[in-house]
Amino acid sequence: MGIKLRPSTPADAEICGTICYNAFKTISEAHGFAPDFPGPEVAIGLLKWMLAHPEFYSVVAEMDGRIVGSNFLDERNRIAEVGPITVDPTVQNRAIGRRLMDAVHERAIERNFRGVRLIQAGFHTRSLSLYAKLGYDVREHLACMQGKPLGVSIQGHVVRPATEADLDSCNRLCRNVHGHDRAGELKDALAKGAATVVEHDGRISGYATVIGFFGHAVGETNKDLKALIGAAGEFAGPGLLLPTRNSELFRWCLTNGLRIAQPMTLMSKGLYNEPSGAFLPSILY
Repeated sequence: MGIKLRPSTPADAEICGTICYNAFKTISEAHGFAPDFPGPEVAIGLLKWMLAHPEFYSVVAEMDGRIVGSNFLDERNRIAEVGPITVDPTVQNRAIGRRLMDAVHERAIERNFRGVRLIQAGFHTRSLSLYAKLGYDVREHLACMQGKPLGVSIQGHVVRPATEADLDSCNRLCRNVHGHDRAGELKDALAKGAATVVEHDGRISGYATVIGFFGHAVGETNKDLKALIGAAGEFAGPGLLLPTRNSELFRWCLTNGLRIAQPMTLMSKGLYNEPSGAFLPSILY
């Protein structure tokens, strides 16, 4: 079929972003769900940022000289994050996705990552099958939730913007919950002014890079996450991702008016520690 893989360049952002938008739009609408991106310019902007970031590895697939897909590996943390992986809808089901996944797995091995993770659209059975065949295990069923800002506060839990001085405390908290930190993502969120922390009994008991699709949050208890969610000015992108087995937090979000936008699945390959606290994953993991 004349399929070749090569490293991505910033010049690939527009075509890769357009394919990314079309691929997610096609599969979402085929199953009756809203697209993850409101328009191609949003997907193009995201990929421009990722392609310019020194800690993202990316690869494109070309068929007969034209780009037909791409995949990314977020290398900002000790655990690598896969995605977005997208293939032009006009040439799908030709093992292009499999080759793009193999490419980032080879990169993860070269860079000695102990584990890789991804989030899969719960209605997309083909991708679920592919990832399972590639050795990924299902870890969490997720609900992507959206709605109006809650404007809710939790007694004894004060939310404020995060600062550089909070880095060590936030990273320590993440290690306590997950067994590893996500320092690279947190630094980027601080640089954008997006990160928040929650304080309880005079210490940081939770933080969020953003409450939304591309942000993650961790807390000692559900009260910490309730405070962070309640204080959010918006739920960025398609919405926040919530592990549905956290029944208390799930019901609290539903009771406060959030709705389920779509089901998703957190999957891992390699090292995985069962979380020992409350958390919200990002679309990467």
